[in-house]
Amino acid sequence: MRKFTVTVLDTTGIQPYIFGSNRLRENIGASYLVSQATDNWAREALNKLKKNINREVYAFDPEKPQSEAKPRIEDDGLAAELVYAGGGNTVLLFSEKQYAVEFTKILSKRILEEAPGINLVAVHQEFDWDSQSLYKVVQDLMKNDLDVKKRSRIPSAPLLGLGVTATCRSTQLVAVDMSVPFKDEDDEPYLISREILNKRKAVELANNQLKHKLITSTSEIYEFPLRTDYMGRSEGDSSYVGVIHADGNGMGKRFQEFGKDKSNRDYIIAMRELSRSVNDAGINALRKVIEMLAASIIDVEEDGKIVKKVMGKFAIEGNNLPFRPLVYGGDDVTFVCDGRLGLELAAIYLEALEEQKIADGKPIKACAGICVVKTHYPFARAYQLSEDLCRKAKKFVKDENKGDFSALDWHLAASGLSGSISEIRDREYKVLAGSLSMRPVSLRKEQHSDWRTWEGFTKVVKHFNEDEEWKGRHNKVIALRDVLRQGIDATQKFLKNYRIKDEQLPSFPECSGLSVTLAKQGWVHETCGYFDAIEAMEFYISLREECNADLPTENRTAE
Repeated sequence: MRKFTVTVLDTTGIQPYIFGSNRLRENIGASYLVSQATDNWAREALNKLKKNINREVYAFDPEKPQSEAKPRIEDDGLAAELVYAGGGNTVLLFSEKQYAVEFTKILSKRILEEAPGINLVAVHQEFDWDSQSLYKVVQDLMKNDLDVKKRSRIPSAPLLGLGVTATCRSTQLVAVDMSVPFKDEDDEPYLISREILNKRKAVELANNQLKHKLITSTSEIYEFPLRTDYMGRSEGDSSYVGVIHADGNGMGKRFQEFGKDKSNRDYIIAMRELSRSVNDAGINALRKVIEMLAASIIDVEEDGKIVKKVMGKFAIEGNNLPFRPLVYGGDDVTFVCDGRLGLELAAIYLEALEEQKIADGKPIKACAGICVVKTHYPFARAYQLSEDLCRKAKKFVKDENKGDFSALDWHLAASGLSGSISEIRDREYKVLAGSLSMRPVSLRKEQHSDWRTWEGFTKVVKHFNEDEEWKGRHNKVIALRDVLRQGIDATQKFLKNYRIKDEQLPSFPECSGLSVTLAKQGWVHETCGYFDAIEAMEFYISLREECNADLPTENRTAE
């Protein structure tokens, strides 16, 4: 019998750790430390274990195919082998339990020293290679032991100080130092805790890693911003930031299915390949976003100077892209951007992700939540809302019962926010006629026969922004928005009184005969089709050279 110990690692409290600060740099550093804790640091901890016990270990190269990966713990007398690291989990095999415990101590110590605030959870299970299924052992550890340990874990209570102490401005923990302004910036120093000190130290490493993974030859002149003020905000015009959270649909089940009914070694190879391919898919999709964004930036002459502008509409700060990934690599992605690009970049990302094939041979369908808020709105709250919106989009996919498809949901907060997304929708978007909001929407019409699609939404927004009957007529658009609140009869009277052509609003792409009904009534099935588009007019910039392409010929803007 060949007996080993299976170890599964996970982390808890990651969201407040990454997104708990309003300073983008601290979020950047925190995200980098989290990504290191259960990946690169786990590999390095294995190598340190190797030196301590003077036995060979194997931490595979994640960028190489694993079908012929060697050495192997079952045949080559290894003390430890990394099975895979991905999706927030790390799975390892050890020849003896004492090595698993020693490894956990090494990794825990490093996290305590270099990333205080990250909570590591580890579970161990003895396993017989010849008679047990590694797949089943890992699934049981994740579903049962790991969840139990997370729930039963007693949170540490940090010492908040003795006698007279100063507190960190970001964490309210005991301050240990003053912040040092970053190069070329004149920020006022502020008190920081050990947690923030380490996050700030990691910023340069995080930036270098981001450039290495995402910047291509078409975007190499650009930098990723280190603060939200560099996202493209326009003084006196627009000062909004978009927080986007996207997550693959049913990826946990796909990992389970891909590893099911395989031999132990085939299971290890399959998990590595699937994890690698999902990571590559997420990276490639983000590269596509960056390339499209970089291609949309053009030089415009203003007051005798050349200014770089996105689609000629708003200037960027230096060479800073108005876009920054915070969590990336895999199907779970969070990025921030200028508020006017949030909707478009989320859609581009989902489209690019669908184009990627992963190891199980299927495309990745995903959902995204987009929260657009004032630039200095509390970041943790904005992230929580984007995550809630992503969940709403996933529920929409599930409730529609029309197979798997990608979907988006969003909220545009021109002012403050109070309550959950459901409470906000009930309070601000419910009227006697029904729901003013058509959200969430499916990404592609061919995936979903309903009229609530990204194509239909963007077509209507562009019509309001570009058609000569609506373009620049702010009062007319606002009047329509107010009338829509009153229902179908009021909307039809508005179309007649304002002599709107054919007494109908911009048409949606044809969908089960509802397009004409929507255009003539503004409503269908107690849902308004135009309120969201009017609300988004100031928050949507297309990066695609479509302009009038979707408008009927007679409605295209005159050249």
